[in-house]
Amino acid sequence: MATSDFVLGDVAAMGAGVFTNPVEVIKTRIQLQGELAARGSHAQPYKSVFQAFVTVAKNDGILGLQKGLAPALCFQFVINSFRLSIYTHAVEKGWVHNNKGEISFARGMFWGALGGVVGSYCASPFFLIRPPLADRHFPFQIKTQLQAQAAKQIAVGYQHQHASMSDAIRRIYRKNGVFGLWRGSMANVSRATVASAVQIATFGQAKSLLKENGVITHPTVLSFCSGLAAGSFVSVAITPLDVITTRLYNQGVDAQGRGLYYKSWLDCVLKILQSEGLYGLYKGFWPIYLRSAPYSTLVLLFFDELIALRERYDLH
Repeated sequence: MATSDFVLGDVAAMGAGVFTNPVEVIKTRIQLQGELAARGSHAQPYKSVFQAFVTVAKNDGILGLQKGLAPALCFQFVINSFRLSIYTHAVEKGWVHNNKGEISFARGMFWGALGGVVGSYCASPFFLIRPPLADRHFPFQIKTQLQAQAAKQIAVGYQHQHASMSDAIRRIYRKNGVFGLWRGSMANVSRATVASAVQIATFGQAKSLLKENGVITHPTVLSFCSGLAAGSFVSVAITPLDVITTRLYNQGVDAQGRGLYYKSWLDCVLKILQSEGLYGLYKGFWPIYLRSAPYSTLVLLFFDELIALRERYDLH
């Protein structure tokens, strides 16, 4: 596995992350809006994706649309260096092809899932950070909580007051050492595994089908369309998991470190279904789509283009 694959995955992911983080902020706000309240019975500062952008920019300033960018980029930097390089290595070795030499969707899902597991676990310090009172219960996602912080008039969900990402990491390192930064890391592995498996497998399959059937032959256009297809499938697959993750990680905790709203993932699902219906599990779908589709398109397009540049100039 070439070292350059790691570097190219990093560059591609961070480039895409800068463009899509504002949508992630809007997605988080919409998912927290009306938490455990019946539809239509709560204040709705965010009425649509476009209106939400205007509202955040007006009340939190333009930079409010980039809240949580630092942990988001750090997380994407690490996870994609493993995820994309593992998949690329598998393709080069022929491990994602069937006996006929065709791209196998199932094998693509396996290598995508493997990359997601390894990458998300290694990136956990930037994604899942436990406050001192929650060592035995819920981790919090500092990115989500930073993105949820808003001016009082448009605040939704539990409002945490964090100084910065580095402050949280230093606090946990002093209390629990290096291993403390990985406590609760498995909580996000399932979501990352599903997202990575669907994205990588769909990208490979779409690319193969479009190319072999002569629909698209230009490499850049092929990568663009395949990435867009991958992002679309990812949005449908991960929205319920994303809603649950957002709710669990943003809730406050009591003096014993127990969640104020939810006891577990199952408890979260049941309460959402009971209070908000199935619609509650798909809150924020369009922001997720508007984030996942461009993100998948950009990161996979950038990665393919960087791979092509490496091959052209023999930069192994």
